[in-house]
Amino acid sequence: MTTGDMRLTGALCLVSGALEDCDITICDESIVPSAPRAYEIDLSGYWLLPGIVDLHGDGFERHVRPRPSAPFEKRAALQSADVELASQGVTTAWFAQSWSWEGGSRAPDEAVALLEARRQIAHRLMTDIRIQLRFETHMPDDHAALMAVVRDYHLDYIVFNNHLPEALDMADHRPERFAAWSAQNGHLPDDLLAIVRAAGKADPHIPAFLTALAADLREAGVMMGSHDDPSAETRAFFRGIGASICEFPTTAEAARAARAAGEPVLMGAPNIVRGGSQSGNIAAMELIEDGLCDALISDYYIPALAQAAWAVADARALSFAPAWEMISTRPAQIMGLADRGRLAPGQRADLVVMNPDTRRIEATIARGRIAFASGQAAQRMLRRAAPVAHAAQ
Repeated sequence: MTTGDMRLTGALCLVSGALEDCDITICDESIVPSAPRAYEIDLSGYWLLPGIVDLHGDGFERHVRPRPSAPFEKRAALQSADVELASQGVTTAWFAQSWSWEGGSRAPDEAVALLEARRQIAHRLMTDIRIQLRFETHMPDDHAALMAVVRDYHLDYIVFNNHLPEALDMADHRPERFAAWSAQNGHLPDDLLAIVRAAGKADPHIPAFLTALAADLREAGVMMGSHDDPSAETRAFFRGIGASICEFPTTAEAARAARAAGEPVLMGAPNIVRGGSQSGNIAAMELIEDGLCDALISDYYIPALAQAAWAVADARALSFAPAWEMISTRPAQIMGLADRGRLAPGQRADLVVMNPDTRRIEATIARGRIAFASGQAAQRMLRRAAPVAHAAQ
């Protein structure tokens, strides 16, 4: 919804790391010092916060495949996910799509289909949806294909992950779960196990392959990270090839190694909200309390982002302002997005209207447009006052 120039008054605004009483003026797509014909909207009692920047989320998969055997058209699914993002205060998001030997929804052709769908409807989306590819390390034959996709779709973020050890452990110790996983991806258990073992045979060649691939990705300007680092040794390898973002380290050792090297550590917001990892790894709150976590990401549940900021503040690990910056300002900085993540003149007009009493996000403005509005905030926006310049005459 385009509303013209707006001056948001009366709210407490998160600026310079604290909640302060100030006004925010929006002209076109940006925050500006002033606008002569801005409509005034009284948001007294609310908080204005920078829009959420989510660096990794696969919650969109529920829109693409609400059931494993029931896929929906990807363009419609992306538009539905766009609405969910806006309702949860997310204004920029990387959807984490796998490029994997697993097949099914994580096959390379599925990644390309998602990228193509996003390209076709990008102009219709309210939020800034991007695609992060999660590239399985043991796919050396896919070097050229991946680089072609990077260039064609202008990808800016790739993370490396290796699910072979997890797959082998599951086949050996939890065969019923391995069978379910196989079926979900259209395989018989024996067939998937054969794929896993075949991929594992490339193990001696993977370090050299990843080093060469990462060099090409760096030249293409792609940000890189690694997923589920179990140790300082693993982090050191990925650091050496230029994959500097440490995403979901499974141990405090790996997180400490990243922090010692000045690398950003990302943890899942659901881990915070649920009080621990659903897979039994390190608790994100412990890393925050130890100063070892830079940003929170949605992982598999988009609403957890805002909930996690409140949970961190409630636990007094951080006050609310820096807790919110872990889902807005810091992620933008990590990705080098200098145009968002802060409420300041010159920034892209991405912001959230929060009711601090109910802790509900009642409105989201993305690139200067109202992408979502509900409750009293929506009513106030609908009965906006006359332009400030006219009222002063």
